[in-house]
Amino acid sequence: MTKQITYSPAYTLVPTYECFNRCTYCNFRVDPYQDDWLTLEKSQTILQKLQDELVCEILILSGEVHPKSPRRKAWFQNIYNICELALSMSFLPHTNVGILSFSEMETLKTVNPSMGLMLEQITPKLLKSVHHYAPSKLPSLRLQQLEWAGQLKIPFTTGILLGIGETKEQSWQTLEAIASIHQQWHHIQEVILQPHRPGSKQPLEVATFPINQLPKMVAKARDILPDSITLQIPPNLITDPKCLLDCLEAGARDLGGISPKDEVNPDYPHFSYDGLVNLLSSHGWQLGPRLPVYPHYYDWLSLSLQKAVSSWENSSHFQSLLSI
Repeated sequence: MTKQITYSPAYTLVPTYECFNRCTYCNFRVDPYQDDWLTLEKSQTILQKLQDELVCEILILSGEVHPKSPRRKAWFQNIYNICELALSMSFLPHTNVGILSFSEMETLKTVNPSMGLMLEQITPKLLKSVHHYAPSKLPSLRLQQLEWAGQLKIPFTTGILLGIGETKEQSWQTLEAIASIHQQWHHIQEVILQPHRPGSKQPLEVATFPINQLPKMVAKARDILPDSITLQIPPNLITDPKCLLDCLEAGARDLGGISPKDEVNPDYPHFSYDGLVNLLSSHGWQLGPRLPVYPHYYDWLSLSLQKAVSSWENSSHFQSLLSI
């Protein structure tokens, strides 16, 4: 019997790499004012080239401009404009840009079928180590984002980061916090289990997660989280094929966005699509595409977003992916 595993045909746009947080494991950020922001014109050029590719989701992934910065309004407006542009060009945007205000989330809901934010870990002890210079990694702020997403009925993706100084029990507590918020609002469609892997740009040596322990973490997460939440793992960070397959057997059912570059982990290229299909099919798994919003959330979307989602479901591009 063939078993199903999903992925999102995706491409990542980065409005800016600059970020006022300085997490010691980061391989993404640059200092404020040290990056040229992605313009709407450049975004349009990139998206035009993707229109003949099998790309559905445009992940809008950005470093954070400080909430009190005089440039915050321009930063947010640029993100909104890129989402609006992506929709107008028949893509489905999914925004993950860090801590937002309630009104910013409410505004972005109008141009995003789904959104996301990694919870990472809720133990406050990390504020004395890897998050010491990262004000927006305060656990209460990130938990509040999950609450607000529920209140606003935003289909949401979150996740935990493994191997940044937490204990196993603290990871379980973080998963339990996600489960508790979901049980109130029923809005979390995916939880990512992301092992920290060392990168060439991170400023400090940080202990990494023992990758052979990931299948056990998947199994534990499957026990803690409601069945309605899909568990996602990033295949490019799991370099041992057996470990990847063991994670699937333990309950992972999604591989996230498969795109030309992992912007957060640039040292770890994605599998080739054909290579991934061959690995999975040889062990009884069928890889299939999905949209960035899950079907049971469609009625949460505005009529215009529902139309955009329906157009993709019925498009020749998506049907060709389903037939591969």
